[in-house]
Amino acid sequence: MDTVQKIETVVFGGGCFWCTEAAFKALRGVTSVVPGYSGGTVQSPTYDAVCSGTTGHAEVVRVTYDPSIIAFDDLLSVFFTVHDPTTLNRQGNDVGTQYRSVIFTITEAQQAAATTFIAELTKDAVFSSPIITEVATLSSFFEAEPYHQDFYSKNSENAYCQAIINPKLKKLRERYQPLLKTP
Repeated sequence: MDTVQKIETVVFGGGCFWCTEAAFKALRGVTSVVPGYSGGTVQSPTYDAVCSGTTGHAEVVRVTYDPSIIAFDDLLSVFFTVHDPTTLNRQGNDVGTQYRSVIFTITEAQQAAATTFIAELTKDAVFSSPIITEVATLSSFFEAEPYHQDFYSKNSENAYCQAIINPKLKKLRERYQPLLKTP
């Protein structure tokens, strides 16, 4: 008897998509992570247009995963660990609406789970400032240019990767070892 693998997709925006891509690619049960743009008003935006702040898009990653291996709440936990959900339109030195904290959901269950998760973080005062992460239904996703795909693994010696992405991955390894793929 064949078993049908159930695959789900969600889109996260947590600042630079190079950072979020590297984090989600490290997780067991994640089958694909694709950097791109969502939440704007322009069809087929380019990186330069998104960076200009005129398209309304956020830098995001489309995460495809197997919920029998990794739970949606685990993805949310990682998301809220690898970026600062309390800064409006900013992640570190990256400033602009394209760096906003946002979860673009595909299903009503994801929407409810994300909203509940944020409410729990708020109730538990996990962050010292209010969480400003937007939760919205995905309307479109535009894949980023090829040079953005798998950026960290192709450029891990890059100064940005060393200074910004490596500390996030270190935190991920320290907090979520059971969720990580084996090397």
